[in-house]
Amino acid sequence: MISAAPVEPRFRPSRRLARWAAIGLVAAAALTAGGVFYVRSIVDEIATTLPATPDIATLPVSTAVVDRAGLLLRPFTTSDGRWRLPVTVDEVDRRFIDMLIAYEDQNFERHGGIEWSAMLRAAGQYVGAGRIVSGGSTLTMQVARLVDQQPTRNLWGKVRQMVHADVLEHRLTKEDILTLYLTLAPYGGNIEGIRAASLAYFGKEPTRLTSAEAALLVALPQSPEARRPDRDPAAALAGRNKVLDRMVAKGVITADEADGARREPIPTARHQFPMLAAHLAQSAITAQPNARRIALTVDRQIQSALERLGASRARQLGPHLSVAIVVADQATGNILASVGSAGLFARQSDGFVDMTNAVRSPGSTLKPLIYGLGFELGLAHPESLIEDRPTAFNGYVPVNFDGYNRGTVTIRQALTESLNVPVVIVLDAVGTARLMSRLKRANVDPKLPGNTAPGLAIGLGGVGVTLRDLVSIYTAIARGGSPVRLNDGVSVRSPAMGEVAPVLDPVAAWYVSDILADVPPPLNGSPGRIAYKTGTSYGYRDAWAIGYDGKTVIGVWVGRPDGVPVPGISGIVAAAPILFESFDRLGAPTVRLRPAPAGAIVASNSQLPSPLRRFRHPDLQMVARDAAPEIAFPADGVDVDLGAAGGSERPLMVKVRNGVPPFTFFANGAPFARSAFARQNSWTPDGPGYVTLSVLDAEGRSDMVTVFID
Repeated sequence: MISAAPVEPRFRPSRRLARWAAIGLVAAAALTAGGVFYVRSIVDEIATTLPATPDIATLPVSTAVVDRAGLLLRPFTTSDGRWRLPVTVDEVDRRFIDMLIAYEDQNFERHGGIEWSAMLRAAGQYVGAGRIVSGGSTLTMQVARLVDQQPTRNLWGKVRQMVHADVLEHRLTKEDILTLYLTLAPYGGNIEGIRAASLAYFGKEPTRLTSAEAALLVALPQSPEARRPDRDPAAALAGRNKVLDRMVAKGVITADEADGARREPIPTARHQFPMLAAHLAQSAITAQPNARRIALTVDRQIQSALERLGASRARQLGPHLSVAIVVADQATGNILASVGSAGLFARQSDGFVDMTNAVRSPGSTLKPLIYGLGFELGLAHPESLIEDRPTAFNGYVPVNFDGYNRGTVTIRQALTESLNVPVVIVLDAVGTARLMSRLKRANVDPKLPGNTAPGLAIGLGGVGVTLRDLVSIYTAIARGGSPVRLNDGVSVRSPAMGEVAPVLDPVAAWYVSDILADVPPPLNGSPGRIAYKTGTSYGYRDAWAIGYDGKTVIGVWVGRPDGVPVPGISGIVAAAPILFESFDRLGAPTVRLRPAPAGAIVASNSQLPSPLRRFRHPDLQMVARDAAPEIAFPADGVDVDLGAAGGSERPLMVKVRNGVPPFTFFANGAPFARSAFARQNSWTPDGPGYVTLSVLDAEGRSDMVTVFID
């Protein structure tokens, strides 16, 4: 129902009386002033029972969630389960409007709601046959019937319809009346209005219709259930061709155009209504349940392309894996695409879960921000040397993803290879509190397990964030350290309160971007095209890839929504290829990264100022004294195969963690190496057999292992 139920009329004339009353009323109205008064009183009586004139602006319609250009992303049914989409005359193909008026009401623009010649003809047929043979209804009268929802197949109903049409003509414009028809006309089942009908039967908006499509949409409201093309294509075909014949006779279309239209097939099934950005659209309607139209910041073309990409790659990865993608514009923070899963109805991968907002471990994706803080504090430069050696931090012993240490490396190498030990050293220097503070500046709400204090493990993924959070962090880095709040159109953005504190200073942010641009791409990518970082959470539960060019930031997550580990999954293998393909599908060329800001130092390690040539933890000596040296490799009691039995001896690498350098290395009590900073040295045995290896640090503390050389 469109409005409240009308009040019942005070009297109902009998059918026989009504037939003669039709003639008597006309005669009385024409011959006597008293008759005119009598008819006027009847009209006034009817008018008091009519429903309120609908307001197009508040007419109950389906909520339409649209993209930034107003293109439909996802509609929702009305509260009574009907597809009734808002539409204006300008949004409908003029071919359809011309056909509709020519077929239904050729004098629509001239009459006052009632076509009296048609009504007199219909009245004569009624008197002669005792029943309504033809209604003679104008478009205005049809709108009156759709609004009133009362039967019009009897005289009283027809008179009521005429009175209602007269009221509508006095209260609304012709365009308003036509808009109501375009919105309310029945098209079979729960489909109302031309926009819903065009989407349901042709899978497209009614802005561009063929002659055949327009003719079918004109014919369907005459008998919406009998002519439903998905139920009776033959009846739909006959109705459409009848309209085409009438259009030729009235000169609306040519005979050749009609012949071509008759050859177009009739649709035999309903199309699914659009369901792009399904999770985001659901959030939008939850936030604004009474809205008629909700505009998101999403770009429908990008959204559609990335949804197809995510679904396709998820199928290749496995039935239980899902994919989430977020695309953001750096300048505005607007979300251009939000792919919450590999498919809303993908049951095996829990497609109903929006993984763009799921709190997960970020793996290594926070490393760029940690190094950025080290750059900002003047502790390091991308070419500074740092140690990648077994190191303990008050019982916390980070290890690299592959289990191997590289020794002395540059910070550029440490970040491009995503080494774990160096980043924990830097995080220990800059402080976990500072990292948490900068995350919040980037509009991130990090979640710590059990509300515990942040420890060094947060640098390797020991904190909960969302995909949107990571996109927000990388957007700030891409913007030169300046944060921007991501916006999707669902919630109202809070106004900026004064100057926003930066996430990083411009030089530190540029250093990070310069390093990330050097990260080797996956097999489907080109080097140097974007700056990006991958990450894999502990236990192989989440694979990440976040990247940006000079304009756009894209974040990708791959994994199982239920958190079950996926052996072998990693950011570089599972997520990075999707990231690079996502940039390919933006439909725009890659934009160059920001140029180096004033103050940035572009130099090799040897050209750096002395304090920047090597990263030195401010508290390194204190930390080192807390733990005695340990031989990390080889382990005590193991057999080491160096080929010594065959006479082709290879060197044995001895690695040390903890302790205070310099270190002295011994084999069977004899020193074989001494190093100022290196925590590993090689020794070549004389042959097979047992050997005792030991190490002595600057504090006189030692460790010893015994191994067998094969």
